[in-house]
Amino acid sequence: MVMENAQLGFICPSAMACSYLDQAAQALKLSPDVVEILSAPRKVLTVSLPVRMDSGRVRVFVGYRVQRCDVLGPFKGGVRYHPHVALNEVATLAMLMTWKCALLGLPYGGAKGGITVDPRSLSVGELERLTRRYTSELIKNIGPQVDIPAPDMGTSAREMAWIMDTYSSQQGHAVPGVVTGKPLSIGGSLGREQATGRGVMLVVQEALQRAGRTLNGVPVVVQGFGNVGATAALLLEAAGAKVIAVSDSQGGYYRAEGLDIEALLTYQREHRTLKGYPAHQLTNRGLLTLPCTVLIPAALEDQIDVELAPLIQAEWVIEGANGPVTAAADAMLQARGVTVIPDILANAGGVLVSYLEWVQGLSYLFWDEPKVNTELEKFLRRAYDQVATLAQAQGVSLRLAAYILGVGRVAAALQARGLYP
Repeated sequence: MVMENAQLGFICPSAMACSYLDQAAQALKLSPDVVEILSAPRKVLTVSLPVRMDSGRVRVFVGYRVQRCDVLGPFKGGVRYHPHVALNEVATLAMLMTWKCALLGLPYGGAKGGITVDPRSLSVGELERLTRRYTSELIKNIGPQVDIPAPDMGTSAREMAWIMDTYSSQQGHAVPGVVTGKPLSIGGSLGREQATGRGVMLVVQEALQRAGRTLNGVPVVVQGFGNVGATAALLLEAAGAKVIAVSDSQGGYYRAEGLDIEALLTYQREHRTLKGYPAHQLTNRGLLTLPCTVLIPAALEDQIDVELAPLIQAEWVIEGANGPVTAAADAMLQARGVTVIPDILANAGGVLVSYLEWVQGLSYLFWDEPKVNTELEKFLRRAYDQVATLAQAQGVSLRLAAYILGVGRVAAALQARGLYP
């Protein structure tokens, strides 16, 4: 039930992603042939997933996997479960993952997968059967040297364990390297769960240090209190920042003197939402326009658009989510002197520690958490330095500098390997 699309050129990422590729290609003076190759995914898979529900009836879901480019190494990218998962969205995220891995110097190509489903509407048993069916449909297209899935929106270590077990059962032995973001008991890495949020914190710290400032007392606003946003808020608070507002899907919560992030996390665990938390309430869009030094959109894409961009009062916008600032809004923020740190740098902590988990799994030699965090910091600070140095040297934005580096490394590898046959 796997359908491989023969017209891959028509599976287009968003106009924003293509625009950034074009800008980087122009800056790099890439040939039209190279740009055409980089513009098309290597493989697009659409899978039909019949699952027997607890009621006894069969329901058919649709899943996707887009494998973008593997000239640097095996494909790498998350699997998301969300009602709005669509092929073009997955294609966009696969493209972003390609440049992100190259920017960080990881031996990976980009991929992304997903199933159009609201995971909250299914029982644990239904989710397991859906995940195992999805894995079985992709079994010939994933593997530790082929394509390595990881958690994303709506998935977690639990789903990665099911994918690993399904794949391993077909191979006849345990294959821990087929996924990352697994439970520790089956080869996961210490530090993986907090990795993306920790990376966001390190990027904020690096940005302020380069401006001659510290985190002490700096007002921070975080949109999205999921794994990334909550972890970033907790670590920023521990480092001395003052997190004045956070939000989840129900709305925002604000205290000028700063919120207690541990108390928020406890409330969220008890109520499964922040709704009703005793703080001043405001909308998600209202939260984004609060006066602050650092704004971290860590929820969904396209949150800051041309209507909102003139109202942003932050000095730095750190993209904890993928594509939270539209291309037009990004240009407006840049013109206003607001520094935007792009997603392919700001939220790269997750894939960095996924890489470290993969290395540990292949070697069967596992590290303690301080070593994992040290390696994460080393990779991320080096990448930030390269991006900032290039941006300053060429007088371009941090986003364009990041894309020039990422796209340039993939293009150089493509040209070195040549075209077969």
